[in-house]
Amino acid sequence: MAELLLEILSEEIPARMQVRAASDLRRLVCDGLNKSGLEFETANACVTPRRLILVIDGLPLATPDVSEERKGPKVGAPEQAVQGFMKANGFSSIDEAEIRELPKGEFYFAVIERKGRATIDVLAEALLLPLFELPWPKSMRWGVNSFRWVRPITSIISVFDSEIIPLQLETFLESSKKFGKNIVGSNKTTGHRFLSPEAITVSDFADYKEKLHAAKVMIDRNERRELILSEATKLAETEGLTLKNDEGLLDEVAGLVEWPVVLMGAIDQDFMDVPPEVLTTAMKKHQKYFSCLDQEGNLANRFIVVANTETTDGGKAVIVGNERVLRARLSDAKFFWDQDRKTTLASKAPALKDRVFHARLGTLDEKADRMQALAVEIASHVAGADKDKVRSAARLAKADLSTGMVGEFPDLQGIIGRYYALHDGESEDVADAIAEHYSPQGAGDVCPTRPVSLCVALADKIDTLAGFWSIDEKPTGSKDPYALRRAALGAIRLVLENNLRIALRPVFAGAIDLFRADPGLTAQLLSFFADRLKVHLKEQGVRHDYIDAVFGTDGEDDLVRMLARVDALSGFLGTEDGGNLLVAYRRAANILKIEEKKDGCRYTEVPDSRIFEQDEEKNLFAGLETGVDLIVRAVSDERFGDAMQALAKLRGPVDAFFDSVTVNADDPAVRQNRLRLLSMIRSALDGVADFSRIEG
Repeated sequence: MAELLLEILSEEIPARMQVRAASDLRRLVCDGLNKSGLEFETANACVTPRRLILVIDGLPLATPDVSEERKGPKVGAPEQAVQGFMKANGFSSIDEAEIRELPKGEFYFAVIERKGRATIDVLAEALLLPLFELPWPKSMRWGVNSFRWVRPITSIISVFDSEIIPLQLETFLESSKKFGKNIVGSNKTTGHRFLSPEAITVSDFADYKEKLHAAKVMIDRNERRELILSEATKLAETEGLTLKNDEGLLDEVAGLVEWPVVLMGAIDQDFMDVPPEVLTTAMKKHQKYFSCLDQEGNLANRFIVVANTETTDGGKAVIVGNERVLRARLSDAKFFWDQDRKTTLASKAPALKDRVFHARLGTLDEKADRMQALAVEIASHVAGADKDKVRSAARLAKADLSTGMVGEFPDLQGIIGRYYALHDGESEDVADAIAEHYSPQGAGDVCPTRPVSLCVALADKIDTLAGFWSIDEKPTGSKDPYALRRAALGAIRLVLENNLRIALRPVFAGAIDLFRADPGLTAQLLSFFADRLKVHLKEQGVRHDYIDAVFGTDGEDDLVRMLARVDALSGFLGTEDGGNLLVAYRRAANILKIEEKKDGCRYTEVPDSRIFEQDEEKNLFAGLETGVDLIVRAVSDERFGDAMQALAKLRGPVDAFFDSVTVNADDPAVRQNRLRLLSMIRSALDGVADFSRIEG
């Protein structure tokens, strides 16, 4: 068994693409090996900013010999069939075929023996296609070639069992002229771009890893990541500080350096009166610096920078240079901070008239007007929501989009609006609502709980959904360019996590009416919410058909009440009584469907007790009369557990009815009366949920 080592050295690969690219390379090469009949033991991929690395161990030195048999036509078959068989198998004479006796006569057989090939020859072909098929989000051409890749390729290591695999890109392309410089597989690479740019010759992966490490390249992304975290934490602790946790930034920086050197710099004290979110955003987004916190959890005037090189002065010049760059960046931020506060946030709101929300949905100023109307309506259902504060917060929520700070740092929208609102003397409730109205934006985002924030955040999302529904820009398949699924999920979380008792149908209708759109869109939007609710509750083990069953009952649109009904229904159907009653419901519904279609009428009238012939009919009717009344009152009072208990009591008389009573009796009047009893069963259960939507 032998080892394959593949390295593709290129210019810097964007950090966000590296992990996926390594995974794709491993998948494509392994698939190619499997198709070529090559089995292996392990396959591992590594990635650095300049290298995609793949090592596959346990490969055989040659593919196995293969014997293949192909059945041909019957002896004595037409000449055309025999000639076709010979041509397909490369025979010059039919005598080259074997003749075998089968139950249906004698048949020709072709026995083809294929000798195994040297694995190195197979690899020379199998490795090229994956190289060209890597699905980069963005790719480029360079020089005069037509080949596209994420960045210009410098060299390729292709070594199998310490021998060079003769890869040649020009053999894959139409001509070498299209590629410009032909790149061939070799056993040579280079180390760190600045610290060790000399050529390195390798024989296998262990040799490769050792020599690259000596040449200042750490090929293991996790190793670089852990080193950065460890060294940054130590530097912060030496100053009595803690490193601000930022997993996303840590992953990104690990993809920017091949030889991480962690250093600490200082933020000028002049900038420390700027909001910490501004400083943190400037350092993270533009400079890829880590922030430090003091013992109280406040932003400290220190930052961590990860260099990709070592210096003879221990990094002093690197620190000075980064401090100078940061000073310029923060000077811009401080300028916007000072300038924006010269006028009130409210005075910036009229500028929203010049900002388009969507070409067919008007300006942000119009959106703010709609948000106000919706938020005030929602406030009627939210305990502790001051309508004046809700109105002010909705009006000011988007105003910071007109500020210089948000123009420079878009990620601060809402957050910086809060600071400006507090500076202008607005209440904390209003300021917090401005900061929180975009939330929640994802599964890990915190959901607003303050009454004013809840009203404005929910209004913002419902207005967005209603607007795009009104212009028929709904999500389709995997496409959701306006993040409407996320908006719906955010609205669902706002309702459920705050236990908000609100009927969505009239709120949606009001939102759609603000766009003067078709009122029928309300039902479509509710259906979309039901689908998003299924996705949201799937992780909690809630069955989607139970949600369908309750959502389709009595126009249910109160999510909190609906979930209570779903919980009660789930518990009931998990019992023996519930399971049997579901079977009985289906039996009754199926009989009614057939007979009502045949008779051309609906059997919804109350049965005539005088026509009952058997005790089972009388007992079922009495149970249904009592049970339906209990169910209606229990559902109305939101005592869903009691409603399920009432259903459970029907199991006995329903089972007895189906065991002893023939529904399609010879007497038409008796038959009709019994069908009405079945209709009562269906109606009783439908009062709790639409049992026809329950699967299994």
